Amino acid sequence: MNIFNKIMKEICIGGTFIGEGHPSFIIAELSANHNGSITTAIETIRAAKRTGANCIKLQTFTADTITLDSKKEDFRISQGTLWDGQYLHDLYMQAYTPWEWHEELFKVAKEEGLICFSSPFDKTAVDFLETLNVPAYKIASFEITDIPLIEYAASKGKPIILSTGIAEEADIELALDACRRVGNNDIALLKCTSSYPAPIEEANMCMVKDIAERYDVISGLSDHTMGVTVPIVATVFGGKIIEKHFILDRSIGGPDATFSMNEAEFTDMVKAVRETESAIGKVDYTLTEKQAKGKDFCRSLYVVEDIKAGELITEKNVRSVRPGFGMHPKFYKDVLGKIASMDVEKGTGLKKEFIKD
Repeated sequence: MNIFNKIMKEICIGGTFIGEGHPSFIIAELSANHNGSITTAIETIRAAKRTGANCIKLQTFTADTITLDSKKEDFRISQGTLWDGQYLHDLYMQAYTPWEWHEELFKVAKEEGLICFSSPFDKTAVDFLETLNVPAYKIASFEITDIPLIEYAASKGKPIILSTGIAEEADIELALDACRRVGNNDIALLKCTSSYPAPIEEANMCMVKDIAERYDVISGLSDHTMGVTVPIVATVFGGKIIEKHFILDRSIGGPDATFSMNEAEFTDMVKAVRETESAIGKVDYTLTEKQAKGKDFCRSLYVVEDIKAGELITEKNVRSVRPGFGMHPKFYKDVLGKIASMDVEKGTGLKKEFIKD
């Protein structure tokens, strides 16, 4: 059943609803941060649970499914990145998560109560992940132009999360059309800056709100900045998915280590996002019980000099002061010049019965 609609945009991943009226869905991206060790991968999943994350995400590719083993110049990285000078095939040989690990990693995630899914990078990865009954697919930033891959993944009927790091409007529209062409409207778009790490001044978090409104989808953030500022701002702008790279300890190294959060940092980010959600609240002009009690300290009309019965009420003997147990200050001009009906002592909150009609 398609639960995506214009009235209440939401998708469901692994039994968790994501969208309007629900907390942000926080994804810890494992990526290459296992550094070639399944033990490290398992420990990272367990650590992700301790941070308060909702999900651990893998990447499913091999060097041969994502690129060619070629030493031609096209395949050498030279765009001012962390990986400049390396050839793509060599980098992905170092970064990939062995497919034979996946079943065990999914099992550990389930034991920890974490949702687990992956980013496929070709059709064979989708077919493999289908055997593991993944609850969703994430399309990485650089794959958003791979329309056949998007269409194939979307055809499996699972929610599709797309990163928009290198996408122009036309690329986003093509990707959305690919999903919807196969009847899949359970889509989320993540604002992403494809720099590693990403400069905070390029975050453009106002895009999170615009993406949701322009494309009628769940929006969120796939973040490569350092720190918690950008996830907080994304949450303020209505982002419902927050994804960050997660590592046990940056000192273990690896292709993604320098822009990944460790356990303490990720825990702080989760806490900051949850506090931000609480602070945002909802539009409601009614006061809580505690706020209503605070009105005791607001201004009201008080007798500031003793008044005798028959005396005039003047600016000299009645003023607007704290606390709030007297008449509302809006009546101030109305009571001036009126006659006191009884003796009233200084420090008494002014009441209607103190005034002659």
